[in-house]
Amino acid sequence: MRRSHVVALAAVALLGNVAAAKAGPCTGQIVILEQEVGSFTLGPADDQSTRQRQPAVGPVPNAASRANADAAAALARARRADAIGDVNGCNKALDEARFLYGIQ
Repeated sequence: MRRSHVVALAAVALLGNVAAAKAGPCTGQIVILEQEVGSFTLGPADDQSTRQRQPAVGPVPNAASRANADAAAALARARRADAIGDVNGCNKALDEARFLYGIQ
């Protein structure tokens, strides 16, 4: 094997280990939740015919907006806990985000 191939393989292996080391204990769960939350925006509620209906007024849209903001904040807390390796904090924040997003 040529020396350049050996160096390239070693670099790939090293970079792979660094990327794996940056993944926290909850990274997989966070990715799954983000995918589930992202699928909400692609559902029938975004259909053009749905938008033509009379919009809700009053506290309902504000409550939904607040719940989404709270859920996004919980997901951000999960990411921060994951980054420092705090499994308990990450799981607690993920549970809260799932509850607020209505995902069980």
